[in-house]
Amino acid sequence: MTETVLAIGNFDGVHRGHQAILAAALSAAEGRPVVAVTFWPHPVAVLRPDEAPALLTDLPDRIALLKAAGADQVRVVEFTPQVSAWSPRQFIAAVLTPLQPKVVVVGQNFRFGHQAAADGASLADLSRGQFDVVVLPMLSDSGPLSSTRVRQALLEGDPVTAAAILGRWFRYAGIVVQGDQRGRQLGFPTANLTVPPGFACPADGVYAGWLTTPDQLRRPAAVSVGVNPTFDGIQRRVEAHVLAAADLDLYGQRVEVDFVARLRGQVRFQSRDQLIERMRQDVAATEPALAAAPRPWA
Repeated sequence: MTETVLAIGNFDGVHRGHQAILAAALSAAEGRPVVAVTFWPHPVAVLRPDEAPALLTDLPDRIALLKAAGADQVRVVEFTPQVSAWSPRQFIAAVLTPLQPKVVVVGQNFRFGHQAAADGASLADLSRGQFDVVVLPMLSDSGPLSSTRVRQALLEGDPVTAAAILGRWFRYAGIVVQGDQRGRQLGFPTANLTVPPGFACPADGVYAGWLTTPDQLRRPAAVSVGVNPTFDGIQRRVEAHVLAAADLDLYGQRVEVDFVARLRGQVRFQSRDQLIERMRQDVAATEPALAAAPRPWA
């Protein structure tokens, strides 16, 4: 097998810190293939399911983002209790050595081996003479680059901070399902996506965003997240009203919704007329909010 350069991490969200790991691997490659090594499911979901973090991306999207960041190949390590029990040396022998690395790049928060006892410095010590190790700091001018900070920003309804860490707008993707048809009855038809358990989503409220259809057309949208309390809803949804596209039929299609700016929190209205008036205001505010939005990662 050809020598490789490895980039290792959990890579949930493939944020700017992860992208820097891939960039360092590409810099060290000198013609060698760059292989991203990631883990699925999330280690915490296996070891402490009740504490598992909400995921920023599913596995296919993670793989696509890693390849977009420069990986020639992506190797997925199935994380199991048995894998968690490996010593650091066993991990190196089972996961890394077969890939014949010349250089391995990790972030400073990378941990491996039983009880996550080893880090990048340990990896360099244990692998001396086999391959070189590069450990990158996961910091930027605005603070640590971490999936945890992205999740926190989303919980706070702050898509701009999330984007500054991700290096792109936070995106929620899924298959459009049939809803209650209430938006259409009110004059604001929506593309409805359910929010599956275990995945991150912005705080309840209304956002200015973009909806991308399977033909890769991006359209401005007023996006509601929540349970629709005015009508005593119980199922959390993402509902995107595409501006100036009342006849758009997306049922059964996979769409992508980018969250750009929060317009307001979720409100329980006292009447249908109050709701309609506020929805008109939300739609009117969407395009100005999109036009004014910064690109915080630029």
